[in-house]
Amino acid sequence: MTTKHNPAIKLFWAIHLKLYQWTSGRIGNMIRGLPVLLLTTKGKKTGQLRTKALMYLPYNNNFVVIASNLGKDNHPAWWFNLQAEPKAGVQIGSSHISVHAREAQEHERESIWQALAKKTPDYEQYRSWTSRRIPLVILERQ
Repeated sequence: MTTKHNPAIKLFWAIHLKLYQWTSGRIGNMIRGLPVLLLTTKGKKTGQLRTKALMYLPYNNNFVVIASNLGKDNHPAWWFNLQAEPKAGVQIGSSHISVHAREAQEHERESIWQALAKKTPDYEQYRSWTSRRIPLVILERQ
Protein backbone atom coordinates (compact mmCIF):
# COMPACT_ATOMS: atom_id res chain seq x y z
CA MET A 1 0.00 0.00 0.00
CA THR A 2 1.44 3.38 -0.97
CA THR A 3 1.46 6.47 1.19
CA LYS A 4 -1.05 7.95 -1.23
CA HIS A 5 -3.75 5.51 -0.13
CA ASN A 6 -2.69 4.63 3.40
CA PRO A 7 -5.45 5.37 5.97
CA ALA A 8 -2.82 5.36 8.73
CA ILE A 9 -1.51 8.65 7.33
CA LYS A 10 -4.85 10.36 8.02
CA LEU A 11 -4.80 9.02 11.58
CA PHE A 12 -1.18 10.17 12.04
CA TRP A 13 -2.02 13.75 11.02
CA ALA A 14 -5.09 13.85 13.28
CA ILE A 15 -3.02 12.76 16.29
CA HIS A 16 -0.16 15.04 15.25
CA LEU A 17 -2.48 18.06 15.15
CA LYS A 18 -3.68 17.44 18.71
CA LEU A 19 -0.15 16.89 20.04
CA TYR A 20 1.06 20.09 18.36
CA GLN A 21 -1.87 22.06 19.82
CA TRP A 22 -1.50 20.59 23.33
CA THR A 23 2.25 21.22 23.46
CA SER A 24 2.36 24.55 21.57
CA GLY A 25 4.52 22.90 18.96
CA ARG A 26 7.09 21.36 21.30
CA ILE A 27 6.01 17.98 19.87
CA GLY A 28 5.61 17.70 16.11
CA ASN A 29 7.34 20.87 14.99
CA MET A 30 9.53 19.07 12.42
CA ILE A 31 8.74 16.21 10.03
CA ARG A 32 10.98 14.76 7.32
CA GLY A 33 13.32 17.74 7.26
CA LEU A 34 10.65 20.44 7.18
CA PRO A 35 9.14 22.53 9.98
CA VAL A 36 5.41 22.22 10.71
CA LEU A 37 2.79 24.90 11.18
CA LEU A 38 -0.91 24.84 11.94
CA LEU A 39 -3.02 26.55 9.28
CA THR A 40 -6.51 27.73 10.23
CA THR A 41 -8.84 28.55 7.35
CA LYS A 42 -12.50 29.44 7.09
CA GLY A 43 -14.49 26.59 5.51
CA LYS A 44 -15.66 27.49 2.01
CA LYS A 45 -19.03 25.78 2.43
CA THR A 46 -19.60 25.84 6.20
CA GLY A 47 -17.87 29.04 7.27
CA GLN A 48 -16.44 27.10 10.23
CA LEU A 49 -12.79 27.38 11.18
CA ARG A 50 -10.68 24.41 10.07
CA THR A 51 -7.14 23.68 11.26
CA LYS A 52 -4.60 21.45 9.53
CA ALA A 53 -1.00 20.66 10.40
CA LEU A 54 1.21 21.20 7.35
CA MET A 55 4.88 21.02 6.63
CA TYR A 56 6.20 24.30 5.27
CA LEU A 57 9.19 25.93 3.73
CA PRO A 58 10.34 29.28 5.17
CA TYR A 59 10.29 31.85 2.37
CA ASN A 60 11.80 35.25 3.14
CA ASN A 61 9.71 36.31 6.15
CA ASN A 62 6.75 34.19 5.02
CA PHE A 63 5.80 30.52 4.69
CA VAL A 64 5.17 28.19 1.75
CA VAL A 65 2.77 25.29 2.13
CA ILE A 66 2.30 22.70 -0.56
CA ALA A 67 -1.16 21.58 -1.67
CA SER A 68 0.11 18.11 -2.60
CA ASN A 69 -2.68 16.16 -0.88
CA LEU A 70 -0.22 13.23 -0.80
CA GLY A 71 -0.27 13.07 -4.59
CA LYS A 72 -4.02 12.53 -4.89
CA ASP A 73 -5.76 13.82 -7.99
CA ASN A 74 -7.76 16.44 -6.10
CA HIS A 75 -6.64 19.52 -4.22
CA PRO A 76 -6.85 19.47 -0.42
CA ALA A 77 -9.88 21.19 1.14
CA TRP A 78 -7.69 23.80 2.83
CA TRP A 79 -6.58 25.08 -0.60
CA PHE A 80 -10.20 25.52 -1.72
CA ASN A 81 -10.86 27.34 1.56
CA LEU A 82 -7.94 29.71 0.95
CA GLN A 83 -9.06 30.38 -2.61
CA ALA A 84 -12.47 31.44 -1.26
CA GLU A 85 -11.01 33.41 1.69
CA PRO A 86 -7.26 34.07 1.52
CA LYS A 87 -7.09 35.53 5.04
CA ALA A 88 -6.03 32.83 7.47
CA GLY A 89 -4.13 32.16 10.65
CA VAL A 90 -0.90 30.30 11.26
CA GLN A 91 0.45 28.88 14.49
CA ILE A 92 4.15 28.16 14.73
CA GLY A 93 5.05 26.91 18.17
CA SER A 94 3.14 29.19 20.51
CA SER A 95 3.12 32.14 18.07
CA HIS A 96 -0.07 33.03 16.19
CA ILE A 97 0.31 34.95 12.94
CA SER A 98 -2.27 36.45 10.57
CA VAL A 99 -1.50 35.63 6.95
CA HIS A 100 -2.81 36.24 3.45
CA ALA A 101 -2.51 33.33 1.00
CA ARG A 102 -1.55 33.52 -2.64
CA GLU A 103 -0.34 30.94 -5.14
CA ALA A 104 3.32 31.21 -6.13
CA GLN A 105 3.77 32.81 -9.54
CA GLU A 106 5.84 31.29 -12.33
CA HIS A 107 8.90 33.46 -11.65
CA GLU A 108 9.15 32.20 -8.06
CA ARG A 109 7.56 28.76 -8.36
CA GLU A 110 10.55 26.88 -9.76
CA SER A 111 13.05 28.21 -7.22
CA ILE A 112 10.66 27.36 -4.39
CA TRP A 113 10.11 23.86 -5.76
CA GLN A 114 13.87 23.29 -6.04
CA ALA A 115 14.42 24.42 -2.44
CA LEU A 116 11.64 22.09 -1.36
CA ALA A 117 13.08 19.14 -3.26
CA LYS A 118 16.44 19.69 -1.53
CA LYS A 119 14.74 19.38 1.86
CA THR A 120 12.69 16.26 1.13
CA PRO A 121 12.09 14.11 -1.96
CA ASP A 122 8.48 13.38 -0.93
CA TYR A 123 7.01 16.18 -3.03
CA GLU A 124 8.68 14.96 -6.23
CA GLN A 125 7.07 11.59 -5.56
CA TYR A 126 3.67 13.20 -4.98
CA ARG A 127 4.06 15.17 -8.21
CA SER A 128 4.72 11.92 -10.10
CA TRP A 129 1.49 10.40 -8.74
CA THR A 130 -0.86 13.06 -10.10
CA SER A 131 -1.48 14.86 -13.36
CA ARG A 132 -2.65 18.03 -11.59
CA ARG A 133 -0.34 20.95 -10.98
CA ILE A 134 0.41 21.02 -7.25
CA PRO A 135 -0.10 24.55 -5.94
CA LEU A 136 2.68 26.18 -3.92
CA VAL A 137 0.89 28.52 -1.54
CA ILE A 138 2.70 31.49 -0.04
CA LEU A 139 1.33 32.59 3.30
CA GLU A 140 2.34 36.24 3.64
CA ARG A 141 2.44 37.83 7.08
CA GLN A 142 -0.13 40.59 7.60
